[in-house]
Amino acid sequence: MLPPEQQEAFAPMQAEVCAALAHPQRILMLCALAEQPYHVSGLAEHLGLSQPVVSRHLRILREQGLVEAARKGTMMEYRLADPQLLEALAVFRDMLEKRFARRAGFLAAAVAAEHSPQP
Repeated sequence: MLPPEQQEAFAPMQAEVCAALAHPQRILMLCALAEQPYHVSGLAEHLGLSQPVVSRHLRILREQGLVEAARKGTMMEYRLADPQLLEALAVFRDMLEKRFARRAGFLAAAVAAEHSPQP
């Protein structure tokens, strides 16, 4: 665990990164870019989105340093900036799976209690 002063310094930066991740399409873009680099139109086609939407999302991801761009001829090619980002997303997925499992357990218990005979 970081000392409190370092936590205070990192918290705003972490919040900015979390804000960049706070859109499902951006997470899907990161997953696609982890598989291979894409230019905007290729990524748009792969995800079934318009080029302007993809460009807007990529700009946000790039501003936070989550993706990198390199010129390839006349196009910009985007790639994941750090593979550790996929590990962070996997941790979030694991947390969500546990959360959903707990909720499903609560729901099953509530339904069972509702349908059990009352004394």
